[in-house]
Amino acid sequence: MQREQRKLEHIKYALELGDGPATTHFADLKFIHNCLPEINPADIDISVKLLGKRLRLPFFIDAITGSTDAVTDINRKLAQVAEACGIGLAVGSQYGAVCQGTGVASYKVVREEAPHGLVIANMSAFVSYEQALAAVDMLEADALELHLNAAQELVMAEGDKNYAGLLQNMHRIFQDLPVPIIIKETGCGMAKEQYQQLLDAGFYVFNCAGAGGTNFPAIEAKRSGAVLGEDFAAWGLPTCWSLIDGQYVIPKKHCLLASGGIRTAGDIAKAFALGADAVGITGPVLRLVIEEGVAKAIAYFEELAEGLMQYMLLLGCKHPYELRKVPLIIDGATRNYLDCRGYDMAALCKARNR
Repeated sequence: MQREQRKLEHIKYALELGDGPATTHFADLKFIHNCLPEINPADIDISVKLLGKRLRLPFFIDAITGSTDAVTDINRKLAQVAEACGIGLAVGSQYGAVCQGTGVASYKVVREEAPHGLVIANMSAFVSYEQALAAVDMLEADALELHLNAAQELVMAEGDKNYAGLLQNMHRIFQDLPVPIIIKETGCGMAKEQYQQLLDAGFYVFNCAGAGGTNFPAIEAKRSGAVLGEDFAAWGLPTCWSLIDGQYVIPKKHCLLASGGIRTAGDIAKAFALGADAVGITGPVLRLVIEEGVAKAIAYFEELAEGLMQYMLLLGCKHPYELRKVPLIIDGATRNYLDCRGYDMAALCKARNR
């Protein structure tokens, strides 16, 4: 019951607290207008192929909830949104369902409502191979997210604090699992050094899940009544910076997913410009399906898609991946970040490697 209650509290406080206090730093990026776009809007195609499935819109609903029957209807609605929009859906951690048998229906409903869509299972990076496989089988999933959440666990009263042997355990799962594994942060981002460690271990799909969106350390502090210091309240690598780090080291043939505080069509366009292969959004969609229903959530994604196409038209791009070649102006804290990391700013502003 403790785990089930925790999942309900996660939803409650995610909606109550909203985003931040960290920011994504996408505001530091500006596009350079193309006054000769030479584009017919009818020729713009924003569909992408991700993990073997074609997405009509280049989005996925990222992991948020499950493991209690009380959220079955929420996951049903999220799956209905994904199916209607032609986008992917990642479920919340399945640990309770796999290990304790709680809330199995809250996951199975996803594949029932999205029989042909991209469905992503989700487990802690510390589970066994057998548990990881059970999570995949439960959903007939197309991929498995292994989530990294050290900051959340540190603040969580009942959290795991020992991360020794983490990479080795992840590699054991990776070697035999029959579907791709996505290495996903949970709101604190991924830096170049850790991307490289994971690449060296053979992993090839990453979800940066940077700071600036849903704040799980803050949610855990709210649950327990703890007070987070200013540094820990805004802990993590902003989504913009995590994507920059990723595009420097992740080869084009591999996959980089963007998530963490991405809320507008402008954010989406900038995420693609920094090398993203698809964009994950959770908080606003969760709020919409709970407070206003499936139709409003579908409309939200369609509006984002229309906004993305408007950016692409003004920048002369027929596909989201062409945004990687659009010149950028970089200012503010992101400019300082590039300096500190020793990146070639002029080259990055001209075009991105991915």
